[in-house]
Amino acid sequence: MSLVREFTVVIEQNEDGIYVASVPELPGCHTQAETLDEVNIRIKEAIELYFEVKPK
Repeated sequence: MSLVREFTVVIEQNEDGIYVASVPELPGCHTQAETLDEVNIRIKEAIELYFEVKPK
């Protein structure tokens, strides 16, 4: 059985052109990358890791 959850992901581009993604519902869950494709991959990984290390 697979659990599917949806989160809001906010993606902004900083003054250096780097994309920064964060998940407002998950404090401390954020990442950055040089391309939109890469930042989308990385934020999915960050969400997965968030739940792996989150204290139970």
